[in-house]
Amino acid sequence: QVQLVESGGGLVQPGGSLRLSCVVSGNIFNLNAMAWHRQAPGKQRELVAAITSGGDTHYKDSVKGRFTISRDNIKNTVSLQMNSLKPEDTAVYYCYADLRITWVPGNREVWGQGTLVTVSS
Repeated sequence: QVQLVESGGGLVQPGGSLRLSCVVSGNIFNLNAMAWHRQAPGKQRELVAAITSGGDTHYKDSVKGRFTISRDNIKNTVSLQMNSLKPEDTAVYYCYADLRITWVPGNREVWGQGTLVTVSS
């Protein structure tokens, strides 16, 4: 069984910062791309930032220069540092991983349960 557990969400004022973390646990053979997605009320889930196993990153245009994704391949964690937060960043943030489970053929996509980020004064 593989689990992704997020932490770090909460309420922050506009212009503030938050750091989200996600730990991947279980019998993992290989951890490929990892990412953060978000879903605001009434909207579709969208990709915020992604990072490959080699460290290449991709960001949604609206968060470039404000958010930074990073990962620790030893600890199997991925983090999202969010600075200069805006009310439009309010959403549930989901951790995502493309991985392979030991002794199980093929890759699979696994999601965390989500953590709420609210940006409001």
